[in-house]
Amino acid sequence: MTPDAGPLFVLVAGEASGDLLGADLIAGLHERFPDARFAGIGGPRMVAAGLHAWHPAEKLSVMGLVEVLKHLPELLTVRRDVYKRTLQQRPTAFIGIDAPDFNLGLERKLKRNGVCTVHYVSPSVWAWREQRAEKIGASADRVLCLFPMEPPIYARHGVKAQFVGHPLADAFAQQPDQAAARRELGVPLDVPMLALLPGSRLGEIRRLGRDFLDAAELLKRQLPDLQIIAPMANARCRAVFEQLAGANDCRLIDTRSHAAILAADAVLLASGTAALEAMLAKRPMVVAYRLAPLTYWIVKTFGLLRTQVYSLPNILAGHRIVPELMQDDCKPAALADALLPLLRARAIAPELLAEFRRLHESLRGDALHNAAAAVADMIRA
Repeated sequence: MTPDAGPLFVLVAGEASGDLLGADLIAGLHERFPDARFAGIGGPRMVAAGLHAWHPAEKLSVMGLVEVLKHLPELLTVRRDVYKRTLQQRPTAFIGIDAPDFNLGLERKLKRNGVCTVHYVSPSVWAWREQRAEKIGASADRVLCLFPMEPPIYARHGVKAQFVGHPLADAFAQQPDQAAARRELGVPLDVPMLALLPGSRLGEIRRLGRDFLDAAELLKRQLPDLQIIAPMANARCRAVFEQLAGANDCRLIDTRSHAAILAADAVLLASGTAALEAMLAKRPMVVAYRLAPLTYWIVKTFGLLRTQVYSLPNILAGHRIVPELMQDDCKPAALADALLPLLRARAIAPELLAEFRRLHESLRGDALHNAAAAVADMIRA
């Protein structure tokens, strides 16, 4: 860095949700450091916000023990390159955004070499072995948390962590406008609509896409005027899902997942951030997921999962408030049976709506500004 250059922030994000967080963080840091520079790994939103991308974010979009092993040589090559470049450029801070399998080891090596490190989005220490919090603290000088129950866990292990609010809680209104979303998508108000969100990773779509489409076809037989819309995270996801869909009566759209969820009477989704989006949109949902068989066997055999519920609405509520159909239960007939009464009702149950609103409020926190302020305070300390 030349003496008169602005601060350099290296950011690494590996999927659509991380790309959104990273773009907001870049915007917030720009407000505090107008001459700041940004480099690393990110998706189209981060690049549009000003990131100089060393590698495309798709390189990191791998989930599951078996899936990571298949891509391990390439992932290690990318991580070595990011490590080398970061040490050479000595940034003001390195910020790993989610992608813990990739980022935490990288952060640990950088921290040992005197680089200020931040991990944005806590790994699920409330679900997978709480003692990991201490190891995460060895990697990151500061952990920025999206959920309010996370900082107390880190505090028990002497790790500095801060709840900054969840940006999606700020992006969704407490009173969602379904009619406006339907106008945006060209869906009539008087027909039932199902949104399909089979995941933002290619592996997820390959494991879940066919079952989601078959469930939708079963529902179409019961509800002939049913509109089915599937927002795709990127062109690669669309290509895979389009091949699975074939002649199915399913309309694919690029991105616009928020609009599709808001417009829907019910949402069938892969467990992950989409479940949180549906909760914030106050839409009834059915959550499904299927791990690769070997990954699932390892998780079950070695007791790696602490929680009895899997989706974020259920985890935040502390009990099951939305249906979850996981692994062997994730079958077209079961998915359709769970969705049919939601689509026929065409309205969310009042008690579920009240719970969604309560959880929504608990996640608010002006995340864009809070995350950037936390990074700025740390580097100025």
